[in-house]
Amino acid sequence: MILEQAVLYIKAGESEAFEQAFAKAQEIICAAKGYIKHDMLKCQEEDNKYLLLVTWETIEDHEIGFRTSEAYQQWKKLLHHFYNPFPIVEHYISVL
Repeated sequence: MILEQAVLYIKAGESEAFEQAFAKAQEIICAAKGYIKHDMLKCQEEDNKYLLLVTWETIEDHEIGFRTSEAYQQWKKLLHHFYNPFPIVEHYISVL
């Protein structure tokens, strides 16, 4: 399993609209091949900061399968205009 992690900074004043858009977008990612689960966490200290955690079966399911899919184009349309700056996405594996 692979854990995708992205810190999302949302443009000022757009947090509520982002959360509404993500409620729709999560249906897209949940249908992706290799998707296991996800969580979206809102920072308590910074109103416009979120942490997205997605568990995938493999890194290829995310990087190749999802990101090259038509579904990803819908995901981008719903969410990418909220980010400032664009997030850095990293992948982690358990070492224990």
